[in-house]
Amino acid sequence: MKLLSIALKDLQILFKSRGEVIQLFLMPLLFIIVFSGALGAIGGGEEDTRITLPVVDLDGGEAAQSLLAGIDAGGEVRTELFEHSEAQTLLEENEIQRMLVIPADFTSGTAQGSTVQLSLISHPDADLQETEAMRLVIVGVTSELALERQILASLRQMGDMQAVVSEEEQAFTTERILAQARSQFERAQAQPLIEVLQTVPSQEGEREEMPDFEVVAVAGIAVLFVFGTAQVTARSIYDEKKVGSFHRLLAAPMSKASLLSGKMLPNIIVGLIQFTVIFAFGIFGLKWLGLASPSLGNDPLAVVPVCFIICLCSTAFGILIAAIARTENQIGGITSLLVWGLGIVGGAFIPIFILDQFLGPVVKIIPQYWANRALSSLMLRGLGLADVVTEIAVLLGFTAIFFIIGLWRFDFD
Repeated sequence: MKLLSIALKDLQILFKSRGEVIQLFLMPLLFIIVFSGALGAIGGGEEDTRITLPVVDLDGGEAAQSLLAGIDAGGEVRTELFEHSEAQTLLEENEIQRMLVIPADFTSGTAQGSTVQLSLISHPDADLQETEAMRLVIVGVTSELALERQILASLRQMGDMQAVVSEEEQAFTTERILAQARSQFERAQAQPLIEVLQTVPSQEGEREEMPDFEVVAVAGIAVLFVFGTAQVTARSIYDEKKVGSFHRLLAAPMSKASLLSGKMLPNIIVGLIQFTVIFAFGIFGLKWLGLASPSLGNDPLAVVPVCFIICLCSTAFGILIAAIARTENQIGGITSLLVWGLGIVGGAFIPIFILDQFLGPVVKIIPQYWANRALSSLMLRGLGLADVVTEIAVLLGFTAIFFIIGLWRFDFD
């Protein structure tokens, strides 16, 4: 009962401070908006990095459409249609560096087996390597298209030759032969018989897929600000010592460990509220703002105990700060160094696998790293609670160490 009384009193004092409420609940949301918006502007979303090829289609027929579709399907070049006069003017003014002109007789000429000519016109200042790359793409697509047309023409001739035979002796009609051939061409495009798989050896082993940094920021900023409640815990104890109310608490019939546990309880509650507000804003608020938003993973309930343990570790860290700091300035300085500095290095804004790659085992001595690693596994990788047992154990270990050292070094006088 004494623990609840201490916790209720601290919560009332905390929520009366407008500055504390803004720092604990509104500041992380502003961080998320600014960080997510900045990253979205720099490199967020799916950016089309293909080389643009302006095209003047004077034909507009089936063969021209197949040619454009084949070029776009290659993945390296993206076609963009222009009127002939407009493209010519832009090319002369070097607004575009090259253009492909499809002649008016392209479809009819290819159907009849005649020679047709495509024109790839480049500006004198155009990049020669890009122009050559585009030429090779166009040559490759036109070669496939020409081969397809020749096969269809041959099959059509075979069908015409078979037309003189009675229907009973015909194995297939011309229409059935052509339909079957076109079906095979389409299937070859979707499911080629031969595929080339390119791999790049890496000494670091298999790399994880790069997630949206906006999504990483939500979990990272949540951990950063929840560990910021360590300063609230330390300052609450310092203020009570300053006004003398802490000595009255010592006179109560309770152990020193129970007293410090009572000082931890309100900040655990505050940390859980922080997680709730930040995750709710990340899931619904960012989506409403048109930015990438996270999810709670495949096992949302697993996030709850992990968040509770993170809050417990953060509050025990606050007890440690209160034990080693003797003045209000020392509390602020230690918090800035240990909570904010180590929090950023521990994965507030950087994906965990990048930290592992560039900082190695150094980050594993930081509790925020294990907190971010647990949330990253649940929310980004879709793992379950059983997969983050190691992270939970390490966080509980940090919690015990912080509390024991804090209890040992704490000045109760």
